[in-house]
Amino acid sequence: MANAREFNFDGLVGPSHNYAGLSFGNVASYNNVKSVSNPKEAALQGLAKMRALASRGFAQGVLPPQVRPNFRLLRSIGFTGSDAEVLSRAYKEAPVILASAYSASPMWTANAATVSPSADTADGRTHFTVANLNNKLHRSYEHTQTARTLKAVFFDDRHFAVHDALPATPAFGDEGAANHTRLCASHGAPGVEMFVYGRVEFDPDRPSPRRFPARQTLEASQAVARLHGLSERRTVYIQQDPDTIDQGVFHNDVIAVGNADVLFYHQHAFHHERTALEPLRQALAGVDTELRAIRVNAAEVSVADAVTSYLFNSQLLSRPDGRMALVVPQECQENAAVSRYLQQLIVSGGPIDELISFDLRQSMRNGGGPACLRLRVVLTDAEVAAMHQGVLMTEDLYGALVSWVGKYYRDRLAPADLADPAFAVEVQTALEELSGVLKLPDLYAF
Repeated sequence: MANAREFNFDGLVGPSHNYAGLSFGNVASYNNVKSVSNPKEAALQGLAKMRALASRGFAQGVLPPQVRPNFRLLRSIGFTGSDAEVLSRAYKEAPVILASAYSASPMWTANAATVSPSADTADGRTHFTVANLNNKLHRSYEHTQTARTLKAVFFDDRHFAVHDALPATPAFGDEGAANHTRLCASHGAPGVEMFVYGRVEFDPDRPSPRRFPARQTLEASQAVARLHGLSERRTVYIQQDPDTIDQGVFHNDVIAVGNADVLFYHQHAFHHERTALEPLRQALAGVDTELRAIRVNAAEVSVADAVTSYLFNSQLLSRPDGRMALVVPQECQENAAVSRYLQQLIVSGGPIDELISFDLRQSMRNGGGPACLRLRVVLTDAEVAAMHQGVLMTEDLYGALVSWVGKYYRDRLAPADLADPAFAVEVQTALEELSGVLKLPDLYAF
């Protein structure tokens, strides 16, 4: 068993952070449509979380924002002329599509890819499959830059394999690690990979939500497992409760989170809950591990309270002493039922005995909490040495990024600002400098 640590690679909020309300099924995002955003505050809130966790000894990295606006999208659907003309016409004729081209959603790197560590894969490499995110226009273009970024950071193919996105068809709807959890005795030991899906494309008689879309298919999850060379005995597929999706739980990480041998989940997270977890228990027994399930009853915390507080969209992190800390958004403390439950949880004698709260209000208003902001990557010492070092969080990098944000980010961004060609130049100039800060000169193809 190799010595390994779990790194959280947080998405750096981009300078075009805005509230476009593009994600139907994401209640928080939809409720704040067309509000004025504060990109500077959003980026600084995210950086403060990264720095605080790194200072606590948790392994921390950063992944950069994507190029905005997405002129490739705008030109592909008939907007022509100079960049300024493209922006002006799109704002007049299709403001929602212009907002899609300026989408801030790549900050949520939990959707960037699905990751399997080398302890689980047939070839002993860490595998990434970039998510196609084809359920939403504004996200469906992300995979090109995501693949470029991951291949630049995890460039050594002796240790890493970065797979391009699955075919962009509804049958293979893939939303990345937001619907994937790895459970294990320790990070360096072989684990069990749990894929949670919302519907089955090729079996229409299987249950599915009626109000909101099920973004992850069973077929996509199975394809990722094949690409990563996962053992069938240590791979489990569980269906998300369709009725819960219809209540605004658009990803599994809004209703459940796992770490090591602990699964923290809501009573209504999974379809047929009583039998859903049995294959997981059996698979873990095969690696000499017993599942420690922490079930939150609906009588204690309703699905509505879970969605508004993002209780389960938290980071569950292992400390060196073997106990666990739960990283929650400030909203959890402001919701009476959730706050009451959490206070009981940490004194219960269970594995979670610490709460770490962060103000991530800018991200929360756009529909994503602490867990959305990070991609979990388990790495051995040799793999850490083989990756690009410029994205690992240090005090120097934190200082450089705070200075960069202060130089380029606005503290107020309204929907009408997206039509301003000067703002597009402003964003591109910022990203050109960022590639130098991260020592990734070929990061972007402007």
